[in-house]
Amino acid sequence: MKNNQLQLIYKFAVLIFFFGFSLTTFAQEVPSSETQKKSDFWDNVQFGGGLGLGFGSGYSNITVAPSAIYNVNKYFSAGLGVQYSYLKQKNFYSSSMYGASVIGLINPIDEIQLSVELEQLRVNLDFDGTSNNSQDFWNTGLFFGAGYRAENVTIGARYNLLFDKDKGVYGDALMPFVRFYF
Repeated sequence: MKNNQLQLIYKFAVLIFFFGFSLTTFAQEVPSSETQKKSDFWDNVQFGGGLGLGFGSGYSNITVAPSAIYNVNKYFSAGLGVQYSYLKQKNFYSSSMYGASVIGLINPIDEIQLSVELEQLRVNLDFDGTSNNSQDFWNTGLFFGAGYRAENVTIGARYNLLFDKDKGVYGDALMPFVRFYF
């Protein structure tokens, strides 16, 4: 009888041990799967943008344009960007532009990237350094682009469908670009 009681206690102890171990394992799996779901979002986010510097005889152009995209899958990404530009031509004009953009990227194959981008910029323009000749306006651009992509870099051109040569901030509707995302 004593042997039966020891076997029963042993079986009960083994049952408690495995039951407790399985609860501990289960309890540890739930947070790790929640953490995995949260980290999946950031695993698909890439940061990048552009930096532009141009200097000449009495001319300065400085642009900072950071952006971020979310890779929905290997073929499509969408993102947001901000931009600030300062331009100055000595004894002629100075301009500050700032705004935001929304971008969609399509990669039909690894080497080709198609893009559509909507950009809204606030432009503050002063001629001859006097406030009497200043202009403040919004400039909207809708760009369709195509480029060659190698890893995180795309080189191409984009075309502004809303380009107006008499009104706006760009000198031409067709503009080259170099896009980086890391």
